[in-house]
Amino acid sequence: MAGAAPTTAFGQAVIGPPGSGKTTYCLGMSEFLRALGRRVAVVNLDPANEGLPYECAVDVGELVGLGDVMDALQLGPNGGLLYCMEYLEANLDWLRAKLDPLRGHYFLFDCPGQVELCTHHGALRSIFSQMAQWDLRLTAVHLVDSHYCTDPAKFISVLCTSLATMLHVELPHVNLLSKMDLIEHYGKLAFNLDYYTEVLDLSYLLDHLASDPFFHHYRQLNEKLVQLIEDYSLVSFIPLNIQDKESIQRVLQAVDKANGYCFGVQEQRSLEAVMSAAVGADFHFSTYPCSLASATAKSGRPGAQEWPCLPLQMTDFMLTSGLPGNWSLGRLQGCLYLRTREAVDQKDQQIQRPRYERALVT
Repeated sequence: MAGAAPTTAFGQAVIGPPGSGKTTYCLGMSEFLRALGRRVAVVNLDPANEGLPYECAVDVGELVGLGDVMDALQLGPNGGLLYCMEYLEANLDWLRAKLDPLRGHYFLFDCPGQVELCTHHGALRSIFSQMAQWDLRLTAVHLVDSHYCTDPAKFISVLCTSLATMLHVELPHVNLLSKMDLIEHYGKLAFNLDYYTEVLDLSYLLDHLASDPFFHHYRQLNEKLVQLIEDYSLVSFIPLNIQDKESIQRVLQAVDKANGYCFGVQEQRSLEAVMSAAVGADFHFSTYPCSLASATAKSGRPGAQEWPCLPLQMTDFMLTSGLPGNWSLGRLQGCLYLRTREAVDQKDQQIQRPRYERALVT
């Protein structure tokens, strides 16, 4: 990879079934990222995607066209698309030549919607694996239409597909329930939204299916599927309304933590950014005592006293680099606090416990 540009790049591989809103997501997320000051490059990997609403930095249609493949090889849409992805897999030098000049950008890959590409076909996984060799750190963002929540049978199917995708794609993974602004139009939910996003006790879904004469004959099959999903305990969802900036921000926080962007060299080294990334919540000096905030502003570092901040549920750690001066971010007795390195050493000696350190910023 070339010269002065950063060697490590970050991005999102946007996947999901047809009609789940992948292209709309790429448009909305790219606009949001640019508003934050990130340089964004949207890459279209779907040869069937026409009339793109966003500015496309790289388009796979320049390499291979779905219509040409279907005509030349007498294939249908699905077979033609699989051939196109296999052709891209065999010509990754073309893709790398297109991506190299964009180093320093944050990538959004708009991927094809054929489910088999993400569940058992090897082409897309191989492409992502090769990108990892190029030091391109991706998070798979899997979109699912929220209307599936209104039908217990469809929701179980979505859970199975999401689990299979997570296991097959082999990338850090974030599942989204898209089109949340339209969910009220789809019908009444059997449970509250948290039940679906956190994938709580699925036995309640089985009770709903039992009332349907058709699914009554397949109760044992559904029980085994539910047991499989719960045994892995991997699938959860983040609700997304692409028109709501706060909703997009929550998604972006999850994605940045998954691929490590929030702790990377590209992220601005403000204390607020580091704190927000570390605890998964917005952190503002204005919510804490003015005396300490003003002292910090004057001296450039906090005083020797400890500063209780936010209750947490996480393993003990200290952020030992990436903070200005000799600051440290620690947790003790359920509270997050700032302290100086001297205070860290003194406190560790006083309570005589092992000292946990993990460098989260390089």
